[in-house]
Amino acid sequence: MIRCVARIFVTRELPFEALDRLRAEHELDVWEGELPPDPQALRERVAGADALLSLVTDPIDAAVIAAAPNLKAIANMAVGTDNVDLEAAAERGIPVGNTPDVLTDATADLAFALLLALARRIPQGAAQVRDGEWRTWEPAADLGADLAGATLGIVGRGRIGAAVARRAEGFGLEVLYSSRSSGVPLEELLERSDFVSLHAPLTPETRHLVDDDALARMKPTALLVNTSRGGVVDQAALRRALIGGTIAGAALDVTDPEPLPADDPLLEAPNLLVVPHVGSATVRTRARMAEMAVENLLAALAGREMPYGV
Repeated sequence: MIRCVARIFVTRELPFEALDRLRAEHELDVWEGELPPDPQALRERVAGADALLSLVTDPIDAAVIAAAPNLKAIANMAVGTDNVDLEAAAERGIPVGNTPDVLTDATADLAFALLLALARRIPQGAAQVRDGEWRTWEPAADLGADLAGATLGIVGRGRIGAAVARRAEGFGLEVLYSSRSSGVPLEELLERSDFVSLHAPLTPETRHLVDDDALARMKPTALLVNTSRGGVVDQAALRRALIGGTIAGAALDVTDPEPLPADDPLLEAPNLLVVPHVGSATVRTRARMAEMAVENLLAALAGREMPYGV
């Protein structure tokens, strides 16, 4: 039987063995830059491709899909697909796959790490030591918030939210949920919670879900953690809330845009911790994400259904 070799464009070099499986069966065109291809370069490189392995940083919009007349499959190495125009792909009959469920524990771990860092003022303490400002043990200095006995509000009761709740129980936190189909109303959750952790997907309904009104409902001692999508939070409103003392602090793994420019006004806000979208950044998790993306492409190019199709 003659094997059909496809040309696959991969939008970034991936240091994982999964790509060797693709190379064994198909021709790979791997983007050579350390940063994502810009929109024009993306359209040019995908033009002759039969399949595409994209990352969450790549906007696979209608223009990109239209530029690739031979495109037969898109594998997005991400849990979400908000960077892919699913409607444009469907109109062409192009299957789209993602990497669901794989990063649940890694992201939940990070959400809790950010919560602990905020609550116990870890970044501020580390900075004091490095800056030579640690004078002595002081009874009323560097006081943080207790987790045991406090209330954690989880917005979004999916797999990651549930995993965060399991971790919270071990720390003695009371857990509240708010989601589309269950839990308490969001307004009640915001008013009762000492800590709020966001795990909702980015949709038209959840964009800027956390706005001025939502932040005003929170306790002035409350802390906000976002490991979902940057657009779920109105960052201008968050800046105002932090500067004005409406809430006590915030930690973000995701921003809008990404990366957040170094001169973004949000970074002027006090008690803010921002990390560079590292929720899934463990060796095991990223390697498995690459494997799942490769499995999606190999299946689609062989005429089979993607195992992790959207």
